[in-house]
Amino acid sequence: MPYEVAPLDVRGRTVQLGPMLDAILSRHNYPEPVARLLAEACVLTVLLGTSLKFEGKFILQTRTDGPVDMLVADFTTPQALRAYARFDADRLEALIAAGETAQQTLLGNGVLALTIDQGAHTQRYQGIVQLDGTSLEDAARTYFRQSEQIPTEIKMSVAKLVTPGPAGAREQWRAGGILAQFLPQAPERMRIPDISGGDGDNRDVTDQPADNSWQELLALLGTIEPTELIDPTVGAERLLYRLFHEHGVRVFRGVPVDDQCSCSREKIHGILEGFSAQEIKDSTEDGGIHVACEFCSTQYDFDPAEFAAAK
Repeated sequence: MPYEVAPLDVRGRTVQLGPMLDAILSRHNYPEPVARLLAEACVLTVLLGTSLKFEGKFILQTRTDGPVDMLVADFTTPQALRAYARFDADRLEALIAAGETAQQTLLGNGVLALTIDQGAHTQRYQGIVQLDGTSLEDAARTYFRQSEQIPTEIKMSVAKLVTPGPAGAREQWRAGGILAQFLPQAPERMRIPDISGGDGDNRDVTDQPADNSWQELLALLGTIEPTELIDPTVGAERLLYRLFHEHGVRVFRGVPVDDQCSCSREKIHGILEGFSAQEIKDSTEDGGIHVACEFCSTQYDFDPAEFAAAK
């Protein structure tokens, strides 16, 4: 849900993910530490992907040397999200047994790539941030500081919510996040003492009028309890009112996000048509070709004969 706090020159978005996120995580039955990581990746992807003003994709991907060596989440406009995680079960089990499940330990060292894809006949834009013992939150802050040079704050939270039901209580994954950016319009706020001018900015800003709007925003976000970001009884509008009612906050129409994979039998069939006869043979098992989507776990079965005939 987009919002604006005009007196502070702040704009941003907030999101809560419930049953849709629970479906993504439960489908793969991820161990809890992996599920928490992927949930944060989903929140970050939705926060950034819903800002796209064109048809396309926003893709978040990590590649690291930790036990969780890959996270992938992609958002296709206007509202489709899919995600999966890859991990080394033995390494992960050893860390869980030792109680060492911090994000930094699970991810290890590597990179976080944030990609904007506007489709065919366009060039992808990609920002890459080093993951060297940092969390996804910290890596996202670094991305905005280095790539966009926009003062940005992000807070995310993930938890299991226990809900009653006919068959008894059950746990469901929920996650939420808020992103705030300082985007000043007034000239006196373009460079202020509490915000760095960025690389190569040698101008003296000490004689600029003091303005603590960004510091005030950080202080307000610092009052958020993790439960407020995920509590369905709070919701985005109530949370924004709690934070910014003294300044006045304008809330815009939100976008519902769906658990929606882009795989299809036709797409996979097209890929297999490009295989050589030997590759078709190598892909055949128990008399058929069986392909499972890593995102949604849907399995597609093909008869090798239909591809062999075309060779």
